[in-house]
Amino acid sequence: MSESQAALPPAFQKLAISNLMAQSAEQLTLAAVPIVAVLMLEAGPGQIGVIAAVQSLPFLLLSIPLGLLADRMSRKKLMLLSEVLRVFALMVLIAALMADQISVTLLAVVGFFAAVGTVGFSVSAPSLVPALVARDNLAKANGRLELARSMAFAGGPALAGALIAWMGASTSFVLSLMLSLAAVGFLNQIQEPARAAVPARHPWLELKDGAHFVWRSNLLRPILFTSVAWNISWFVLQAIYVPYAIRTLGMDASAVGLTLACYGAGMILGSLMASKIVAQMRFGHAILLGPFFSVLAASVMALTHWWPSATVAGISYFLFGFGPIIWTITSTTLRQSVTPNALMGRVTAINIVTGTGARPLGALLGGFVGEFGSDLMGLLVVVLGFTVQAIIISCSTVRHIQSAEQEAQKLEL
Repeated sequence: MSESQAALPPAFQKLAISNLMAQSAEQLTLAAVPIVAVLMLEAGPGQIGVIAAVQSLPFLLLSIPLGLLADRMSRKKLMLLSEVLRVFALMVLIAALMADQISVTLLAVVGFFAAVGTVGFSVSAPSLVPALVARDNLAKANGRLELARSMAFAGGPALAGALIAWMGASTSFVLSLMLSLAAVGFLNQIQEPARAAVPARHPWLELKDGAHFVWRSNLLRPILFTSVAWNISWFVLQAIYVPYAIRTLGMDASAVGLTLACYGAGMILGSLMASKIVAQMRFGHAILLGPFFSVLAASVMALTHWWPSATVAGISYFLFGFGPIIWTITSTTLRQSVTPNALMGRVTAINIVTGTGARPLGALLGGFVGEFGSDLMGLLVVVLGFTVQAIIISCSTVRHIQSAEQEAQKLEL
């Protein structure tokens, strides 16, 4: 084993730790805000929905602008500025709690600015990783970053609920603030490699270059379409699952929470196993695992119509966590390998915006089917949607890829 394969460089280790701190701060905040809104302000579903919508707006509104910036300025500096904005937002929220001046509007606004930190990380980190890590270690590095996200996703909500119940509402936000400050500290220690200056151009032309690159690529285009189909299908399931679990499967709130936690458990295991799985098969086949695991997971969820069981639903969510996290790692590695570094921020932002933009469509479709159709119809729509995304990627040239490194070398010839 070469030295590059034996260990990831110190600069990446600092990025990984910073990512863990930032992701944990995000998940704690996302989980704590609606709990505080309900317990302290007696907010209803409509107000919680508004808060959630405002928190998601940065992904739609700022992914492209921040992606453009990530291709033109220091990615470390962009992540620092984004995370510092989260720090100030949390400080405002903590001060409002201490002064008993909390409101639904404030929670929504703070959630918006806190999410900007996440968007800054999301568009900058994939661009910075190839500059810090050898090409043959990209899958391992991406697995490390996704493991951090999975751990935060699995543990953040439970920790937020426990802290608020045991020690008061402000405790969760104080911990989020400490984690965000730690993220800033580790980011500041990274020595970012210098890169050539980019000539000034109109932002629209730069964005057009990124979109044109994705559309022309026989590898990135099907990955983008697969991601859109997956997100629509996933949010159809999210829209119908909780009412279905409570009304039809007879679960209480605790059981629903446990089944949802299985998703995070699957993500953690998938992140831990991803590098070994990728090393043992053709890279294109490893990319297919996520879409096909999603079809399997959707089919298992459909079985609950005939076999009502929280355990079966939990297995479904575990499979949804395990397979798609391997997809995230492998598709990100491929995108980093075949995309010129000068375009990385824009290409990443395009993927984020299209994936995020597909989510409301899935939620609306799920709500419509859940309201006017039967439980079985909703489950079958989910299975059909995930089958479509598996077909899209299976019919593409992606399945023939031997390794991401070979694809990168082809572009260099």
